[in-house]
Amino acid sequence: MEFNNFLNRNLAKIQKLPVFLQGKVRDYSIGRLVKFVGTAGIHFNKMSCREVVITLPNKPRVQNHIRQIHAAASALLAETATGMVVGMNIPDTSIPLMKSMSVKYIKRSLGQQKAVATLTAQQISQIRETAKGDVNVAVKITDETEEEVAVAEMIWAWIPKT
Repeated sequence: MEFNNFLNRNLAKIQKLPVFLQGKVRDYSIGRLVKFVGTAGIHFNKMSCREVVITLPNKPRVQNHIRQIHAAASALLAETATGMVVGMNIPDTSIPLMKSMSVKYIKRSLGQQKAVATLTAQQISQIRETAKGDVNVAVKITDETEEEVAVAEMIWAWIPKT
């Protein structure tokens, strides 16, 4: 376990399952906790305290009128990846909140999309050691050709639980 918090403790339980079950159980568990994520069908490929990698298949439930992943679904992908990497580091005494988000679409996407959210060592320390604050989480959104399709800025805040 990288950091002792609710999310990491639950992911550690999933890692005790047979490898062929881990991905499905992780997707299902997070999808039940965050309903919109489950409805969209996001897959959690990698979850660590430094990086979260998730994918969204191009399926009818997330498509727009030209059968590509809808702009709102791309924003959901970026929000989910960044929120999860913050969640991997946040103490149990705090709650994460989306403070602001900005998404600029730069290219029509082809097929599934992938979001990679990362935190620096300094950002991780800030989240873990400061009772209240905010952080701009880096995220890269690409399509199946591995070209960047959107540029997003996601600022997450955390505050003490009351």
